[in-house]
Amino acid sequence: MRRRGFTIIELLIVMAVIAILVSIGIPSFRAMQTEGWKTKADRDTMALKIAVEAYYKNHGSFPAESGYQATLLSETPPMLESTLDDPFAAAGTAYAYKLSSGGSYYVIYSIGPGGTGAMSIADTGNASASAGSPIYSTNGW
Repeated sequence: MRRRGFTIIELLIVMAVIAILVSIGIPSFRAMQTEGWKTKADRDTMALKIAVEAYYKNHGSFPAESGYQATLLSETPPMLESTLDDPFAAAGTAYAYKLSSGGSYYVIYSIGPGGTGAMSIADTGNASASAGSPIYSTNGW
C-alpha cells in the first residue's frame, strides 16, 4: 500500500523556491515604495509652495516658520485642506520650512529617502542642502 502526500525533500524544495521569490520581490517593492514617496514629497512641497505664495499675496510677507501649516489652514478661505506630512519622517511630522534671515526667500523640504536631508536658504535666494538628499520647493534657486 502506497501513501499519498509530499516527501520532506519536496516540501523543502518548495519552501526554498518561495524564499527565493520573496527575496527578489521585497527589494523591488521597497524601491517602488520609495519612488512613490519621492513623488508624494515633490507634489506636496509644490502644493505648499503655492499656498505660501497665496499667503504672501494676501499679507505681503511669508508665514512664520513655526506652525506655518497651521497658519495656512487657519486662513479664510484655508490655503490648505489638511496638514501635509513628510513621508520620509516619523508619522505626523510636517515638511520643514525655512525662511531666509531677511524674510524674502523660503524653502520647503522633505528630509528625503536617506532620512537626513536638511536645507538652508540665504538672503540671495540660494537654497542649499546641508545634509542628505532633501526633496524641496523654493522661491529662490
